[in-house]
Amino acid sequence: MRTGNVTKQASTRFSIVKRSKGQSAVEKASYISRSVLVSEFDGQTYRPKYHEDLVHIEITLPPNAPKEYADRATLWNSVELSEKGQKSQLARMLKASLPNEWSYELAEEVVRDYVQRNFVDKGMCADWAIHDSENDKGQRNLHIHVLLTMRPLTENGEWGAKTKKVYVLDENGDRVPLIDKKTGQQKVDNRNRKQWKCQTVESTDWNSQENAKMWRKDLADTINATNERLGIDVHWEHRSFKEQGIDKEPTIHIGATANALERKGIQTERGNINREIVKHNMMLEQAKAMFELAKQEVQSIQYTKIKNAAVSVKNEVMEMIAKVREHKGRLDLPIVSGKHLRRISDRTALQSADNAEKFITTRKIDSFESLA
Repeated sequence: MRTGNVTKQASTRFSIVKRSKGQSAVEKASYISRSVLVSEFDGQTYRPKYHEDLVHIEITLPPNAPKEYADRATLWNSVELSEKGQKSQLARMLKASLPNEWSYELAEEVVRDYVQRNFVDKGMCADWAIHDSENDKGQRNLHIHVLLTMRPLTENGEWGAKTKKVYVLDENGDRVPLIDKKTGQQKVDNRNRKQWKCQTVESTDWNSQENAKMWRKDLADTINATNERLGIDVHWEHRSFKEQGIDKEPTIHIGATANALERKGIQTERGNINREIVKHNMMLEQAKAMFELAKQEVQSIQYTKIKNAAVSVKNEVMEMIAKVREHKGRLDLPIVSGKHLRRISDRTALQSADNAEKFITTRKIDSFESLA
């Protein structure tokens, strides 16, 4: 249900921590927790540059996770050591804004519930933090960071596989045989076991785009429900401008490094891009407003012309009726076509000038042809 007279575009961004980009899950955990962490994978020590904006940090685990994963360094070093490839995806990261009107205690309560329902209940380990930063203009930005594991945990708490092989099934639900192109027969292995077609699928649906949409919507719905309970008259919209049918260009993600420079008053390339986007959107809004104003003025002029023309024709019709009545002392039939006269029980009523005027006015007759 739509709540709030003021609409705010929700800022919710999901990203993947990738080793191929030189990224580290331990480094990200250090950043959001504002704590010093050492990576056992590459031996680096990560020291965050900022700590004054930290409001709250917490790790939430599913029931089958080892208890030692409640320690941040243990959790993320275990994640990194379980990933062997140079292109490994290490973690999923969420950054999202929260209402600045909320207290810290309320933010903790709402975020804890959101993280539990959407991620931990599905089997992910969640390392989350609440920050409250300010820009160079003194504007607050209460927001959350959530770092999520991407491998499922087995029942005994070990990291499971991200993908698995399943049989390809036909329309009847039966396995599809793997055919040898040379013989046309079903393949067998060296132990003479029949071979069947297989495909690789993900072990979980965590990478689904539909899930990302659902997580964004749930956060916005949660914020709106909380705002309504508190009497905060602001509606948070999770859909993009395009999804809402709004002809407006979104700003780009500026990133932590560029954002830190911008807070110091140092302009960055991505910051300049966003300033140009804001400027472009303002010009677009002004142009649309001018177009709507011009359209209304044209419609007003056209309406006035049509109204004046209708009044002129109506006056001519009334003058005609008056002249006929003055000349003959009455109005001759038919005023309307003959096929309609059979429906009139008292035809003498049509000879009344008052009735004729009422007839023309109520039916908005604006031409002589309309009388036929």
